[in-house]
Amino acid sequence: MNERLTADVKPDEPRLGEIGLQQFAPYLMNRIMGRYNASLRADLAKLGLTTPKMRSLAVLSVVGGIQISTLAVYAVVEQSTLSRALDALETDGLVRRAPDPEDSRATRVWITEEGRAAFETLWPTMRGNYERMFAGISDEEHAAFVATLQKMLANIRKHQF
Repeated sequence: MNERLTADVKPDEPRLGEIGLQQFAPYLMNRIMGRYNASLRADLAKLGLTTPKMRSLAVLSVVGGIQISTLAVYAVVEQSTLSRALDALETDGLVRRAPDPEDSRATRVWITEEGRAAFETLWPTMRGNYERMFAGISDEEHAAFVATLQKMLANIRKHQF
């Protein structure tokens, strides 16, 4: 095992087996998002979309004209995967790209009307799955959960957004 990794483990800290998967937040978050994404796959396939394409359209439906590097962060997609997704989205007429007028090394991306229509077709399914995740959770619990997630993201993020 890597020396740096073993040096960081303190003997008195509980191990994963002691914590348990059902009490380990990263495991739970991965399961939830895995299930959420899986529940969208059939509708995505009908529209010829993949998860990276859907995430890109979702972000661009809210924040348009952003640099590809920023879109990669917001969409939580590796830049190489995003580049292939954007190629396909642009070919399908769902997004458009143009050089950034302020940075000749960068490219900005916008959603097109066709892209917005595709996203709006998918949105009811996304919203329904979201509501199912929060069934039986009060507005106060929901707000506290989102606030906690925002704090967690601030603790670990590498980017300003």
